[in-house]
Amino acid sequence: MGITREQALECFASDDLIGIGMEADAVRRRLHPEGVVSYIIDRNINYTNFCTEYCTFCAFYRPLKGKMAAEGYILDFETIYAKIAETVDMGGTGVLMQGGIHPDLKIDWFESLFRGIKDRFPAIWLHCLSASEILAIAEYSELTLHDTIMRLRDAGLDSIPGGGAEILDDEVRHKIARLKCKTQDWVDVHRTAHSLGMRTTATMMFGVGETVEHRVNHFEVIRRLQEETGGFTAFIPWSFQPNNTALGGRGWEEATSVEYLKTLAISRMVLDNIENVQSSWVTQGLKVLQMGLRFGGNDVGSVMLEENVVKAAGTSNSTTEEELRRIIRDAGFVPKQRDTLYRTLFLN
Repeated sequence: MGITREQALECFASDDLIGIGMEADAVRRRLHPEGVVSYIIDRNINYTNFCTEYCTFCAFYRPLKGKMAAEGYILDFETIYAKIAETVDMGGTGVLMQGGIHPDLKIDWFESLFRGIKDRFPAIWLHCLSASEILAIAEYSELTLHDTIMRLRDAGLDSIPGGGAEILDDEVRHKIARLKCKTQDWVDVHRTAHSLGMRTTATMMFGVGETVEHRVNHFEVIRRLQEETGGFTAFIPWSFQPNNTALGGRGWEEATSVEYLKTLAISRMVLDNIENVQSSWVTQGLKVLQMGLRFGGNDVGSVMLEENVVKAAGTSNSTTEEELRRIIRDAGFVPKQRDTLYRTLFLN
């Protein structure tokens, strides 16, 4: 049983960062006594940067109208196939594909894309589409949520990432992304996917002006759904990157490394019913990533052959497979390449 709401709030209020990290590390050791830390080789592909949502924390997506629309794109299928071919050639096993909300991209477009990918690359794992995208596809295609996810699954969608969660509290969501789906909508997408036999991940982007109570609310939403369905493979928290965003223009400051490590550790202690918690290098860098492996993290995410969204916010950390393996070893663990469902491929 994970720590209670009251205990989580006490941890957020505590200055004992090392003690909190040790408690989270104990949970990690209980769930992963073998001393292995995993990573994946995959690629992020953003099929379009057009979007109707206008979230204040985003530096990547472009409106459909106006001056900035000239910077927008929709990738053609051949370009996407070429990116996947390069990924496969570099040892990649999966693709994380997400894009903006575009009313012209209905269910038929995605079915054709996924079938085309699977015909050409039958072994590649498609971990694609945030809850917001799936809800939009259902609305624009005049389909139920259940039928939309079922058709996407049958066309080749293997699992669904947790993107679009941000903070799962409607008070916060209204302030930072009032056009985006509400908390219950996000939950409904993941619950429906789980009912159809699909696995998904859960995420949290923090540091957008929320309180620690809001963060704990987010943890509790995730924990309750996992208790109900068991469908989440991992939880991935990361910190908001303010540069080039509307929020950043208001003088927003990025969450500190201490705040990141504390949030990571508390998530591990609350969400002990989710097997994997990821320590992120994309927003915090490699040294904090390594420290996160002693604050509850048992996975370092992806080598990430392509990443565009965080880069648009002015953060451009990068790494290689060899560097990730060295960092894992230096932290005292055995590196393991995994697939999207956290199944072992190779011990290195």
